[in-house]
Amino acid sequence: AASAPKTLPSSGPKSLREMPHPLATSSSEEVGAALTPSPDLVLPRSIADKDLSLPNGTPVDTSSPASSSSLLNRLQLDDDLDVETRDLFVTVDDPKKHVCTMETYITYRVTTKTTRAEFDLPEYSVRRRYQDFDWLRNKLEESQPTHLIPPLPEKFVVKGVVDRFSEEFVETRRKALDKFLKRITDHPVLSFNEHFNVFLTAKDLNAYKKQGMALLSKVGESVKYVTGGYKLRSRPLEFAAIGDYLDTFSLKLGTIDRIAQRIIKEQLEYLVELREYGPVYSTWGGLEIELSEPLEGVSACIGNCCTALEELSEDMTEDFLPVLREYILYAESMK
Repeated sequence: AASAPKTLPSSGPKSLREMPHPLATSSSEEVGAALTPSPDLVLPRSIADKDLSLPNGTPVDTSSPASSSSLLNRLQLDDDLDVETRDLFVTVDDPKKHVCTMETYITYRVTTKTTRAEFDLPEYSVRRRYQDFDWLRNKLEESQPTHLIPPLPEKFVVKGVVDRFSEEFVETRRKALDKFLKRITDHPVLSFNEHFNVFLTAKDLNAYKKQGMALLSKVGESVKYVTGGYKLRSRPLEFAAIGDYLDTFSLKLGTIDRIAQRIIKEQLEYLVELREYGPVYSTWGGLEIELSEPLEGVSACIGNCCTALEELSEDMTEDFLPVLREYILYAESMK
């Protein structure tokens, strides 16, 4: 009798399937326990019922944006909605290479079309480089500490392995930056952030960076004060469980990413050999008249294998790997 197939060794101390999901519960009692506030968190009354203010007496508004277009923007989270419900459109295109004395970099055109009252004009077009997108994300993290900020593509590449000025790399980054801004645009809170408004409209963003944007900094400090005013002496168990789950999740995805890259590398090497191997049968068929028909059939079959293998490698490279890496980046953002 055939023996049972051996399972692959685990790349971590525990598999995802063996780990209980941090938000999963087995009974209503556990649900109630999970929703019970930590005993270390003692508040005199609900935060929602409390009028928050700074030490100097300045009131702090913690509500959602009060724009007339706020409700419409919330509906953008549904991908099936018509374009007519949207009131803010942002695209990233037209990458250009700039060669300066000290550095060489790429800028991207950020085009904005909107009907919101928060914008002075209905359309804007500015140029931004990667570090500007990184600045925006840092500002969103500072001013919106209770929201999950979408991840950016990795900034650094391995020198000598990937040419960061190649057309393929620049286009891949452009798509990632475009997706980053579109996710912020579709968010019912982040899309109303003042830093995001400046990013989309300011002709000279460096001027705002140097000035420190005093007004916006005060807003960020207000939010920090509100969120930092209630400190827990011990971290709730559900947060620790989610952290452990994300660590294992990232480990498993990283392993899958490395395996997928190795598979693609071997497929491309095999594809090179097949392309050299196919014409041999065509040449052989020209020399052996009696065997020409079957030999040509073998040559055509190898050609079909080359086409299928090339399509498979492209699908993994363009569709599978980017999504996989984006999950890894999102896991880091959640941490």
